[in-house]
Amino acid sequence: MFENRTDAGRRIAEVIAERGYGETIVYALPRGGVPIALEIGRRLGAPVDLVLVRKIGAPGYPEVAVGAVTDGDEALTVVNPEIARRSGADTAYLQQARARELAEIERRRAIYLGDRPRPNPKGRTAIVADDGLATGATARAAGAALRTQGPARLVLAAPVASREAVATLTDIFDDVICLEQPEPFYGVGASYRDFHQLSDAEVVDALREVNRRG
Repeated sequence: MFENRTDAGRRIAEVIAERGYGETIVYALPRGGVPIALEIGRRLGAPVDLVLVRKIGAPGYPEVAVGAVTDGDEALTVVNPEIARRSGADTAYLQQARARELAEIERRRAIYLGDRPRPNPKGRTAIVADDGLATGATARAAGAALRTQGPARLVLAAPVASREAVATLTDIFDDVICLEQPEPFYGVGASYRDFHQLSDAEVVDALREVNRRG
């Protein structure tokens, strides 16, 4: 049980520091991954950036991930065909959901990043940080998008995850670091005493701290 995301970030940062990854960039999956990434970046003395990904929820069950879409000049969409079939997410639904989530990505990019210069992961270790993994859909999309930028190593760091999610991500990431894989898995929030939904203001404040530390 983690007290909050900061506590979880500190714990996983210690494990990552022992790996000796060398020159590193930490990428947060907002919003929940931002406090995790902040602690990893602080421990490693590494820059922290965002990888903007939005989950595409199933019809009528938005918490169930049919897939995800990423930021970028050529937005990457990852869909789980089995979940899409079982949930009734047809092509028209996926196109509408994709457009809606891309609009939210644009909104977040403007608020969180503005004109801030972005670090280049080429030839470095890119660590994707999230507060937890239920299905792994957003992490998979984030990893696929970052892989196109040429990192030397791609690492996923999540304090808690389902065993199924971890198993499905080893083909995308070189390393998957997870502190807890509870069985049965009752959801990410079940492993946190404080799992409040982060606001845009909290994310902006965290990134300002990173910039000051710079």
